[in-house]
Amino acid sequence: MRQDGLLMSFRQYLAPAIAAMGMAALWLGLLPLAREGWGADGRGLRPEAEGREARDARFGATMRLSLPIDDRTRREVERFASRALAEAANRDARPVLIFEFFIPPGGEEHGRGSDFFTTHGLAEYLSGKQLNRATTVAYLPRTVQGHAVLAAIACDEIIMAPGAELGPAGVDDELIDETRRSVYRKIAERRRTVPVAVALGLLDPRIEVLRIETELGREYVLPDEVEAVGKTRTVESTNTLFPAGQPGRLTGREARSLGLIDYLAADRPDVASALGLAPDALLLDPSLGSRWRAIRVDVKGPVGATTTRQVQRLIDDAVRERDVNFVCLWIDSPGGSLVDSMTLANYLAGLDSGKIRTVAYVPQQALADAALIALACDQTLVHPGARLGGAGAYQPSEREIEQARHTVRESLAPAKGRSWSLPAAMIDPELAVYEYRRLNWVEYFSEEELGEQGGDWEQGRRVTTPGEPFRARGPEAVEYGLATRVVESFAELKRYFALEDDPYLVAPGWADHLVEVLAAPGVTMLLLIIGGFALYFELHTPGLGIGGFLATLCFVLFFWANYLGGTAGWLEVMLFTVGVACVLLELFVLPGFGVFGLGGGALVVLSLVLASQTFIVPRNPYQMAQFQQSMLTIAGAGVGIAVAAVLAQRWIPRTPGLRHMVLAPLEGDEAVDLSRREAIVDLADLLGKRGQTTTPLTPSGKARFGNLLVDVLTGGEALARGTPVEVVEVHGNRVIVCEVAGA
Repeated sequence: MRQDGLLMSFRQYLAPAIAAMGMAALWLGLLPLAREGWGADGRGLRPEAEGREARDARFGATMRLSLPIDDRTRREVERFASRALAEAANRDARPVLIFEFFIPPGGEEHGRGSDFFTTHGLAEYLSGKQLNRATTVAYLPRTVQGHAVLAAIACDEIIMAPGAELGPAGVDDELIDETRRSVYRKIAERRRTVPVAVALGLLDPRIEVLRIETELGREYVLPDEVEAVGKTRTVESTNTLFPAGQPGRLTGREARSLGLIDYLAADRPDVASALGLAPDALLLDPSLGSRWRAIRVDVKGPVGATTTRQVQRLIDDAVRERDVNFVCLWIDSPGGSLVDSMTLANYLAGLDSGKIRTVAYVPQQALADAALIALACDQTLVHPGARLGGAGAYQPSEREIEQARHTVRESLAPAKGRSWSLPAAMIDPELAVYEYRRLNWVEYFSEEELGEQGGDWEQGRRVTTPGEPFRARGPEAVEYGLATRVVESFAELKRYFALEDDPYLVAPGWADHLVEVLAAPGVTMLLLIIGGFALYFELHTPGLGIGGFLATLCFVLFFWANYLGGTAGWLEVMLFTVGVACVLLELFVLPGFGVFGLGGGALVVLSLVLASQTFIVPRNPYQMAQFQQSMLTIAGAGVGIAVAAVLAQRWIPRTPGLRHMVLAPLEGDEAVDLSRREAIVDLADLLGKRGQTTTPLTPSGKARFGNLLVDVLTGGEALARGTPVEVVEVHGNRVIVCEVAGA
């Protein structure tokens, strides 16, 4: 009776008091926040100063644990854990080891196929003394079946996606024997992550698992354990969790509602939020505990198409040839073409973080769109005086800003688990971003992004300046969650990532340097002048010679350099080819200068302009400057070709060794006499007569018909000296000839 009275007193007084104290502690923020209390989206929230210090006292490291589990998995886990423990000790922080259960493409459905004995060895390691200093977390973004379930319950905590399932564990075994049951029981008793009865129910479909309610709370037992429980506490209700004869399985939502797991998480940022870790703690470790194979790529100066193509090519080549797993981008740029920067940022964000860790190092500046390149990396480390964002070297158009803002919101920010407002504000000066607080957490949202959040947020100060792109220096960038860490030097970055040696610097090779030289405006103009003059020279000499070779070489080099530079493609080459063909058609087939000549010339000029830039119509000051540069280059080349042609007509006929190539113009009395004779002579009687050229016809020259030496013209083609010709047209003193076929 006395015992019953004490029990009743507990129910009436102590239990409500304890519940009230628990609620008060929850509202004061002294208890861990469950996943549902953080809003539906679960974004990683940054705490204020006190919360940050507490968070920084924990060191998070994440590994992708590929299923099914095999012998290699155990070795990779041990290497990863050993390095994480050592790094946490260096930082004087408690390690949190997160194992993301991953099913590779083409793998067994739901990760089935893990060998029991191999998984048992891994579970012994995860639950053993070696990892007592760490908190181990199993993150299940998808359904996990088979004995991989044993590895999950061997961790200290389990986090699941709402729709993911845990179990059944014995799906790969025809018969569950006592050995397997004893192993699951031992691991469950050691970690207490999942109750023993639930662990056995997940393994053996023949086992019935009950959920009972007592005055002390909810418990999970086997049927033969109910009576023993009733001897020490009152069983208020009994329900079946896993019926006998049905495989045991739990969805994330079910496991959370039953109190079997602590958190739900749809993605890695959710996991970081649930564990109170910085978002970069959920970056996968591509090295799997072994050495980093690191390279360094420099992004310096204005960003353009050439920079974008070079960086992508250097990284792709290094990954293919060196099997690198760590890429450090050394960024020191005032920005440039927003379109090209977004192209490079999308490329970096699309790299598999499970295979390659990308790190941006900003020692001085990454302004405007260059900041988006840095933020597209997995981690960004900045010097204390470095500038991130703000106005850059060029001003993008409103259309480009809108497109970039959409890309940041829909692609870049979700890929890196960050809010999108501040990165977008770095290029959009009209975007207003405010500080928002919730309990002891702080985040930065625009009104549009705030509407996407769950829960109540208290608005604070505005962090952006009206009419100016957002910018932040080193420590501010870390405070706003844009940078991972402030480092005084590159040597400190190496220590932070435990890089034993300097990353291998991959730089453009001789071909890249050649392309860069050939794409310079001065060299481009010189190529066009030489090519244009060589083509003109070829048209004024019979046959194919050095002029045609030089013209071909110069124009091939021009288009090759611009193609590798990212500004020219097959369209420009085709336009140039068609344009030249039209001009030749006008010269040799359709005498005069009409539609084909004008149209062909326009196509040639258009192809050269388009090959020098990445756009068709300039839409902002940066593109207008590029367009002006292209037009100046083409105009300068045109003037150079004209000057060279005039000089050639004047000097080549008087140059020994070259005078036979071009007919020298008549001068002085000889020219006057020729004009007088041409004015009174009538050469109609030469029609149909045959003779022989005495000079090259290019297309004008001299030919002899009997004893008469006459100035003649061809229809446009060039003929060599000594070629048999026939008069086909006579217009006064204008005699037109053609070559006699077969003569």
